[in-house]
Amino acid sequence: KAGIVCSLNARTAILASANPADSCYNPKLSVVENIKLPKNLMTRFDLIWLMLDKRHRDNDHRLAMHLLSMYSEGEKKQVEPEVDAETFRRYVSFARQWVFPTISDEAAEVLSASYMDLRNQGSREVITATPRILESLIRISESLAKMELRESVLASDVNEAVRLLKAATYAAAVDPET
Repeated sequence: KAGIVCSLNARTAILASANPADSCYNPKLSVVENIKLPKNLMTRFDLIWLMLDKRHRDNDHRLAMHLLSMYSEGEKKQVEPEVDAETFRRYVSFARQWVFPTISDEAAEVLSASYMDLRNQGSREVITATPRILESLIRISESLAKMELRESVLASDVNEAVRLLKAATYAAAVDPET
């Protein structure tokens, strides 16, 4: 965006955010048209979550009160995390250093079948899944197993990866009519 030229490594974790071109998301346009990012750049992301700021009276009030409490002199509520920060850091460090899950035969079968299902959703003119999508499903499945410190990827990890892909990227970037 804004004329930035970049190259992305295949195994790099990227978290990006983009605002709509005219500062207001137009639901009549595609995500690509709203964000004005080239399609080839959009396909580089494993998951794309479309987060719209919709008006909702109760949610807006709750958000306003939360933000005001951060700046007011009144008593501030501290939310205690379920896992303390140091334990979480050590957990992530351990997983990065010692956990390298492999894909089980059952998971490989589900990956193959899921990829073929995604690929065959389109028409002859429009391909809905490319090998890059399969690689995304593999990475997401491995990540799910790694989070649970497992040595192998299960079929349930693949099913969750497919669900995430459909809920995020496909809902945001694929035009159901074409």
